Parts: sequence; C-alpha cells; structure tokens
Amino acid sequence: MKQAHRYKEKNTRGTTAMWLRLSVLVSIVMVVLTLQACGNNVGSGNTNSATGSTDEGQSKATSGQRSEDIPTILNYGFIGSNKLNLPGGAEGWGLYKGIIQEELKKYGITEVKLTGFPNGPDQTESLISGRLDFGSLGDTPAIIAYASGAKTRLITQSMVNNVGYLIGKKDGPKTVKELQGKTIAIQKGSFMHRYVVGLLQEEGVTDYKLVHMLTPDATAALARGDVDATTNLGVPALKLISEGYTHLDDASQHPDLLGSSVTVVAEDFLAKFPDFPQVWNEARQKALADLKQHEDEYYQFLAEIGDTTPELAKQVNPISEIKDTAFTEEGLKLLEGTKNFLVEEKLAKKDYLISDWQQQ
Repeated sequence: MKQAHRYKEKNTRGTTAMWLRLSVLVSIVMVVLTLQACGNNVGSGNTNSATGSTDEGQSKATSGQRSEDIPTILNYGFIGSNKLNLPGGAEGWGLYKGIIQEELKKYGITEVKLTGFPNGPDQTESLISGRLDFGSLGDTPAIIAYASGAKTRLITQSMVNNVGYLIGKKDGPKTVKELQGKTIAIQKGSFMHRYVVGLLQEEGVTDYKLVHMLTPDATAALARGDVDATTNLGVPALKLISEGYTHLDDASQHPDLLGSSVTVVAEDFLAKFPDFPQVWNEARQKALADLKQHEDEYYQFLAEIGDTTPELAKQVNPISEIKDTAFTEEGLKLLEGTKNFLVEEKLAKKDYLISDWQQQ
C-alpha cells in the first residue's frame, strides 16, 4: 500500500508538471498570435514596415503628426522694423491673424519668434550662424549669400517687381548722368545695390562712389548734403519725393532691374523638418486666400506697420503683386537674371543654377 501511494503521489506530481508546461506553452502561443494580429493591424494602415513610411509616401510631417526632431519654436527673420514686429505680404497677414500659427501647431511648433532686420546681409548672417531657422528677404542678398557658401535652400519667391528708387538731394543732380563723379549711398548687398549698379551701367556713368549706409543714416546724409543721392523703396521713397528731393529714377522703368522677395531656410533646420517648405507654402496660401477676402483690412494693416495711409500702402504694395504659388516662370526668370548680373559684376563669388538652390 505504501508503494502504491508513493506511485500515485509521483504520478500526480508528473501530471501537474505536464499541465504547467502545457499552460506555459499555450500562453506563449497566445502572445505570438496577439503580436501577429497587431502587426496585421499596422499593415492595414498602409505602413511599409521596411521603411517606416506609408504606402502613399507621406511622412509624419505631411500627415500632421509630430516628429521629435522638429523644434517647438520657429525662428523667422524678415526685413524691416515696426511696432507690430511683422512683415507685410501673405506671411505677415497670416502671422497677424494667427492663420500660420494654427497650421504650424499641427506639427508641434507652438511659437514663432520674429526678428526684423535693417537689411538682407544682416539677416543672412543670423541665418548662417543658426540664430534663425528661415527668413524672407530681398533676392540679391540671398543670392550673394548662397554664392558665398551659405547652406540655405530657396523655398518661395513670394513677390516680384519690387521697385527700387534713386533719389537725389535737393538742388543736386537732376538726371542719372549727372551722377558722374558723385557719391551715392546704398545698402551694400541689397537688391537696391544691384539696381543702382545696373542703372549706372546702362546710363554710361563710370565715375562714381558708392558708400554703404543703412536707410535711416542715408536719408540723414542726404538731408545734410553729405551724399548726392541715395536708394530707397516703397512709402519712404515716396515721402522723400513729396518733400522735394529729386526723383532721379526707379526700377519700374527697367524691368531687368526689378527685385523680388524670397524665403530661404537653413539646411540644418530642413534636416529636422524635411516637409517644412510644403507646410510653410500651404499655410502661406491659406493666409493669402483670407487676405483677399479682407482687402480693406489688409491695407489698414500695411498702413499700421508702414506708418502711412491705406491709400498709399495700396499704391506701393498692391495685393496683385503677391504670388499665390511658391514659384512662377516670370519670377524665376528675374531671379536668374539677377544672379547672372551679380556674378558678372563679381558681387557674387561663384555661378550656379537657381534650380540647384531651389528646394523642389
């Protein structure tokens, strides 16, 4: 009996061990099946497991999903200084109304820090140094910077037909040809610098002196008679003319010397947010569509940042000049001509194709 009892006890322990092993095995099988089911669910969401991208080729950014690489703060530079700390155009309107901020929030960008600069060269320095992620400025300084090795990409040409003015001092030269042997104040590296050099070349003026001055300093120097002429644009130029300074010329009479406004992004930032050009341009288009529905309010906005009247703002910056696509054939042709001129005049260090700079 004792032997039978020991056999029964041993058999019971063996049976229990077997059931434990079976239980563990079943659990493992269930886990594997569950994981396979989860994998199938992911696959049904059109995700390519080899690349981590969707079958439609959408990235996290273009589908509105947050990427850990995208900074939460976006640093944007523009040309000008005003009490609202905003640029004009669709970009300025979109930031003023919050349209652009709402679009950027979809990608985890919670703040846009804006910095106004007196000229393009100063802005490109900040872009190169990493203080800015991207910026909008005149085409000439952006072209010169890229030719000098700045790691930027061209993502938008928002406006074309920007008009530079050449204004003479009171009781000074009355024509461009009379600038022979005279001193002209310019912002070195700006699109107005390119305009003046091209204009003097066309007029056959060969003996002149260019001095670099920011616009406020140049205006003061013109009033004192320290310079014979200076460049300016927009409302400030028209104000000087209305005060009796001589309107020597403006770029509207020379289509090849017109300027354009471009937006460039630092390659370092683009590496973190590859879809930024598309995101920015789509947000800008939404802002422009809204702007066109509120024309009177937009010109009032321009008047406020330009310290002028809505009527004058409309005359200088008509909505019709704002482009609704990132690039146009007209704009790219103007950009290519500007680049060629800068290379020929050795203002740009090297030649290149605009298409190589342009972010496709």
